Amino acid sequence: MSEAWFGMLGQLDFDIDFFERLLARRGHAVDVLRILAELVSRKGDLQRAVDLDGRLVELQPDDFLARYNFACSLARAGRADEAIDALSRAILLGYDDLAHMESDPDLESLREHPDFQALLGDG
Repeated sequence: MSEAWFGMLGQLDFDIDFFERLLARRGHAVDVLRILAELVSRKGDLQRAVDLDGRLVELQPDDFLARYNFACSLARAGRADEAIDALSRAILLGYDDLAHMESDPDLESLREHPDFQALLGDG
């Protein structure tokens, strides 16, 4: 890694590149996938976030937090029905912070959806 390469990247891009390189070496590392998914989401690369969170769900199908984060990525990517399905599964697996779900900005696109309101007990 050269100094010129580092100097051309902002911190977020540097972090993403770093974790992409880790993922290339450790493709099933859950901790790396979680961090990288968060970073690419923060950058606005919504399809990459969906892909990474989807891999996490494949690796940890019973992890309610992985399902919840997958739902958030799907919602931000405009995939409402899939997001609501992932939220339903997260709740079935034990996710119970409905107050957070109600106020989570990542789920803003779902607020008026009747199935989302039903999950919150408002429908």
